[in-house]
Amino acid sequence: MDAAAIVVIGNEILSGKVQDKNSPFLIGELRELGVPVKRIVTIPDEIDVIAETVGECAATFAHVITCGGIGPTLDDVTFEGIARAFDVPLVTDPTLERIIREQVGDRITDAHLRMAQLPEGNELLWDGGLPWPATRVRNVLVLPGSPELVEKKWGAVRERFRAAPFVLRRIYLAIDEAAIAADLQEIDTAFPSVDVGSYPVFAPVDHETQITLESKDVGVVEASVEALLSRLDPSVVVRID
Repeated sequence: MDAAAIVVIGNEILSGKVQDKNSPFLIGELRELGVPVKRIVTIPDEIDVIAETVGECAATFAHVITCGGIGPTLDDVTFEGIARAFDVPLVTDPTLERIIREQVGDRITDAHLRMAQLPEGNELLWDGGLPWPATRVRNVLVLPGSPELVEKKWGAVRERFRAAPFVLRRIYLAIDEAAIAADLQEIDTAFPSVDVGSYPVFAPVDHETQITLESKDVGVVEASVEALLSRLDPSVVVRID
């Protein structure tokens, strides 16, 4: 299964000065596209940490998405970290340099041009008519930190990630989850491809526990639902979605 890791980069996130909005957004988007997120990590603007984290994630997961650290200031070291992760140099991308010069004009500085320094072997993604491309280095999609820009760039390239959709069933029970722990273990063992989840509910609603059964195989999910229901007293089943 193609899984993804999200790497949020920024001292401002770790210090609490800025709230991370990008990883919740990307989780929802990737789920809709059928891509499970298996890891989310937030790290500082430190080249060695970025290199180690991105390198490990890139070797483990089909997709890695980084957010933050690609601007013109001294703490924007994401591309340098990614270059180190793959043991390649930073090189000036002529297309990106041209775009920067066209957009900035006479106000251009060395700091602006620094943003054209990308890891060797990068790919600029222009889907959706982006005025400023997204960047991919091998299996790493590099996005900015601004949530507004992340949404725009992601919206242009998201279809590249589409996979088979998830199939999810929910069973709501009027019983404490501890009472069915053994039943859930049996279902988990019998259907290893199904992700079994159990969530207690403490709000004043009509159920005490929500059970989720999820896979990409509708037949297997339905079989797991039937198997679980056969183990339960029908009186404790509030509803099934």
